[in-house]
Amino acid sequence: MNYWWLIPAVATTSLILTAVLRRYAVARSIIDIPNARSSHSVPTPRGGGVAIVVAFLLALPFLAWTQLVATPMLVAVGGGGALVAIIGFMDDHGHIAARWRLLGHFCAAGWSLFWLGGLPPVAFFGINLDLGWLGHIFAAFYLVWILNLYNFMDGIDGIASVEAITACLGACLLYWLDGVPGLMWLPGLLALSVGGFLFWNFPPARIFMGDAGSGFLGVVLGVISIQAAWIAPDLLWGWLILLGVFIVDATFTLIRRLVRGDKIYEAHRSHAYQFASRRYRKHLPVTLAVGIINLVWLLPIALCVSFLGMDGALGLIVAYVPLVILAVTYHAGEIEKK
Repeated sequence: MNYWWLIPAVATTSLILTAVLRRYAVARSIIDIPNARSSHSVPTPRGGGVAIVVAFLLALPFLAWTQLVATPMLVAVGGGGALVAIIGFMDDHGHIAARWRLLGHFCAAGWSLFWLGGLPPVAFFGINLDLGWLGHIFAAFYLVWILNLYNFMDGIDGIASVEAITACLGACLLYWLDGVPGLMWLPGLLALSVGGFLFWNFPPARIFMGDAGSGFLGVVLGVISIQAAWIAPDLLWGWLILLGVFIVDATFTLIRRLVRGDKIYEAHRSHAYQFASRRYRKHLPVTLAVGIINLVWLLPIALCVSFLGMDGALGLIVAYVPLVILAVTYHAGEIEKK
């Protein structure tokens, strides 16, 4: 049976719902007001990422009914993603203390990992590492970090959307070449959900994603990457390579701030992409650069790992070294000079 009608249905749902959410945000004064730590200069409605959440989650029952995706995976990604989105939605509308947000994030990670079966053995320089219960704990921290770093990196127009779309489409190509096209449904539909939102979020953005959308994207991408690891370890390395821009910038910045003794839960403007957007005085060049890096540099390396037999850990190092150099070049984690 032909299910390709789902493609325009998901994208259109996200597109229309984002427009509705924009009117809702304006009416309820859910506006992101620029301040000293902002990367934008114009008051802009926020919370549009809910459209991504709804469009994606509405497609999951159809995937279950048609058995295109295994039910445990749908429960894992749907339940974990929904919980993170609810926490983000509440935080967008008010404020939730960091410790309670973090507790909720770990609960979402635990839920997803329960249905996934935890972390499978991981190939590391030719050695199959089965970490047992330590691996499950590591996987929980991995999911919480991915969802939070996605929130940290959602700071300029379109960047989080472009990252998600290029990473998901790149993963679909890896799945197809690896002979597992059935895995393409979830990242494909996620890319479509984000695509409808990007129409409104492309620089200059008319609405921001908000914590509900960015956290949801982070945890869903993390869950999908662990699902891929159960199919083939090289696919996990592929995902880590495809998400390299966000992982390197956020992690490098966090480490520098920790070493300096900063309060890491406080808002700041010290990510490399934020310094870059201020240097070029526009968001568009930086957002486009992320997409180009993903497609021209990271995707080919991921293909070498999943299709040509390159060791995953080696591929990760090759992919990340230039990204670390870029992070240093654009002062990631440094204190902004006045």
